[in-house]
Amino acid sequence: MSKKLIKEVKLSFENHFKTKPLLIFSPGRINLIGEHTDYNDGFAFPADINKGIVLTISKSDDAKLNKIYALNKQELYEFQNENIKPLENGGWRNYALGVVAELKKTGKDVGTFNTVFAGDIPGGAEMSSSAELENSIIYGLNELFTLGLSKAEMILISQKAEHNFLNKCMWQQI
Repeated sequence: MSKKLIKEVKLSFENHFKTKPLLIFSPGRINLIGEHTDYNDGFAFPADINKGIVLTISKSDDAKLNKIYALNKQELYEFQNENIKPLENGGWRNYALGVVAELKKTGKDVGTFNTVFAGDIPGGAEMSSSAELENSIIYGLNELFTLGLSKAEMILISQKAEHNFLNKCMWQQI
């Protein structure tokens, strides 16, 4: 885990939102065997690596908007918790939207939040950066709003977000 990256994400959060955040690190992963079989109930042999996603998160004072800042891309995205739908060509935004939408389906009460994230996983390296982002968001929301989700429940929410928001968008683009 890069101490420099942690410092940059935390500083960016404090500059954007003027408060102290909860800090989360989700390590990248490689599959020694079984690439793309884990989500089809196949066998996989994953291992964590020292690169990943650093995410800072806090409750928001804004009663309507969630604000997510992707530090690597220098992009801010705002959305409401109501009527969440996948964005065409939404990229990283759909990971966040998917997690919140799937979490809401469980009936849990999710308030608004602010977050900044960045990662040092090499792009296109097939190291599950999407899962790290989704897992960081669900873990942060579980902690912030005291939702009481188990690790297994959080993983299933992340998995459903991927299937219902990302895979759906990929098929629509063909």
